[in-house]
Amino acid sequence: MAALEGNEGVDVSLRELARIVGVSPAAVYRHFPNKDALLAELGGEGLRILGTAQRKAYEAAGGGAAGFAETGRAYVRFALAHPALFRLIFTHGEPGRWRERESDPAREILEEATQSLAGKGAAAERLATQAWAIAHGISMLMLDNRLPADDALIDRLLDTRSLFPVQGSKSEESP
Repeated sequence: MAALEGNEGVDVSLRELARIVGVSPAAVYRHFPNKDALLAELGGEGLRILGTAQRKAYEAAGGGAAGFAETGRAYVRFALAHPALFRLIFTHGEPGRWRERESDPAREILEEATQSLAGKGAAAERLATQAWAIAHGISMLMLDNRLPADDALIDRLLDTRSLFPVQGSKSEESP
């Protein structure tokens, strides 16, 4: 994973990847049939790392609404700390293909966090999709320099009080 750090993209050859990790190009082919398979596996490992970071954030906040917000913040901060890996997770391989063998820790913690707030069913699924879209959108806007990569801004944008205001109250805080 460290081999991807600092690279804005993942447009490297298998030969270059082999050089970065210190093996011969032939060694790579003993484990992966092609570059796409290797990148999909790297993306899967990145997703596990992301899920672990989100779970730690959720548990540190004590679960509930605070934990829910922290999973989103951990998502954005992971993207900013590991931009190449974050982009690789969502740009290589068929969605869900690697999960035929393994679980998706990032999705699991998102589902757990939303179910703690909305129960099971359509409401939780909708909330999970909305939360993911918001955190992913913020991540991409910050990675693409459309929003400043600022911790205070991340905290304000992913504050459950502003995302889910009590009916009838108005938030005066702006992003």
